[in-house]
Amino acid sequence: MSGACCSPSSDRADDDDGIGAQGDTAGNNRRMPAWTVVDGGAFAMGSDHRLAQVFPSDGEGPARIVQVSGFRISPTTVTNAEWRVFAEATGYQTHAERYGWSFVFAGLLSENPLLQTRAVADAPWWRQVHGAYWQCPEGPWSSVEDRLDHPVVHVSWRDAGAYADWIGGRLPTEAEWECAALGGMEQGIWPWGDEFHLHDRIRANIFEGTFPGHNTCADGYAGTAPVTAYEPNGYGLFNCVGNVWEWCADWFTSRHSDAPVTDPVGPETGPGRVTKGGSYLCHDSYCNRYRISSRTYNTPTSSTGHTGFRLAADV
Repeated sequence: MSGACCSPSSDRADDDDGIGAQGDTAGNNRRMPAWTVVDGGAFAMGSDHRLAQVFPSDGEGPARIVQVSGFRISPTTVTNAEWRVFAEATGYQTHAERYGWSFVFAGLLSENPLLQTRAVADAPWWRQVHGAYWQCPEGPWSSVEDRLDHPVVHVSWRDAGAYADWIGGRLPTEAEWECAALGGMEQGIWPWGDEFHLHDRIRANIFEGTFPGHNTCADGYAGTAPVTAYEPNGYGLFNCVGNVWEWCADWFTSRHSDAPVTDPVGPETGPGRVTKGGSYLCHDSYCNRYRISSRTYNTPTSSTGHTGFRLAADV
């Protein structure tokens, strides 16, 4: 299990054998994102806040000055509708499709489907669901037809990279992601500041209630929300915290120097690839990782119902 219990990892082979875009690789149906340009500059990455100390192995600290060059980033995560265009144009099959299963949160399954699944030993709220993939997020009995504007999920890091290559972009580095999520603030726990329930306005899609058995859905959603739900940050980026974890380019490490660094890209290898931002399953009682500096990781071929991605590109 990576990241304590946030994202179960699979034991799928870390290779691309048999997986890859096929067919219309010329991309006749490509539509580039409406990029947001971030000028770059120096910012304080990571955190020394008390909330960042809850999971020491996450390596949120120390806070350190990082310089990033200008880059472009998409205001939203990639949607089911956008992924469908890619899949139909290329014939690409995700790891979840190829291996025939993915991880789904038990609270999204009705009784009969739940009985047909196997629980993750250390986190029984995660279930191995056969037939779960991007187009059937909770298994064969589900569909994205009413969720085309929601983030695509059940995509691995390698799947996300294949889409990025096809569209002419890439995954953001962790430093780029964090710089963009701050939205121009020098520091901040959340994209709007340091008070989560400021003026009692709902600003993110997280787990409300008693995890894992009772979700009040006070934020309006039991699972994913539309990619433009809630107010954007200062750069116009939506859902930088909550909704879905977002893949970044970097390998994960929990060790950081407090010396200034320019355009970091992470170590050459690690236990998994970084994910940022938390998801609709984050809750104070078990996982408070719905913050800008929070981070975890998963293996490059793993897929879950609460992980997606947004795109970046050079200026």
